[in-house]
Amino acid sequence: MALEHAILVSLLEKPGSGYELARRFERSIGYFWTATHQQIYRVLKRMESEGVLAVREVPQQGRPDKKEYSVADPGRAALSRWLHEPIEPESLRHDLAVKIRGAAFDDPAALVDEVERHHRVHSDRLARYLAGELRDFTGPDAPAPLDTGQELQHVVLRGGIAYERMTIAWLDDVLATLRALGAPTGARGGPQDGRPGPSV
Repeated sequence: MALEHAILVSLLEKPGSGYELARRFERSIGYFWTATHQQIYRVLKRMESEGVLAVREVPQQGRPDKKEYSVADPGRAALSRWLHEPIEPESLRHDLAVKIRGAAFDDPAALVDEVERHHRVHSDRLARYLAGELRDFTGPDAPAPLDTGQELQHVVLRGGIAYERMTIAWLDDVLATLRALGAPTGARGGPQDGRPGPSV
């Protein structure tokens, strides 16, 4: 998926300025696609010049007018084409998993601090996702019933929540394993003792 598609989806959900769009990427859209403010503004400018987005000036009291972006007909057509195209399932690249395997050739316990840091990051992210779910979908102030767009936003968020819970459970397992293996390399019959490791 290109950043353009994420921008089209967001602006179809609700038109907005570049600043407002960037804030969405820090919150809901950031659950599944990240981008810097600079990337967003650069792509917005190009999409405007290509006629994919429409722009109008919105007066603001006491402040300069803001540019509000919305999706033009060519943008809707581009998104529709993309929605009907097949996409490849994602391939996982996980630096931490490679580090964990590599710890067989060093001191496994030396990775504990790093894994704990990842655990904190994912725990914080899960807390944000759960707070967002309560605010936007399940709490007393959430709309009821949810419309189609909100239902689909919620199911994407639930995927993020499930992923973070799975990752935290795996990191708990990793930490327990590293601590149990706290002995120096080779003392527990790892690959360095001359026996081959599993071919996975």
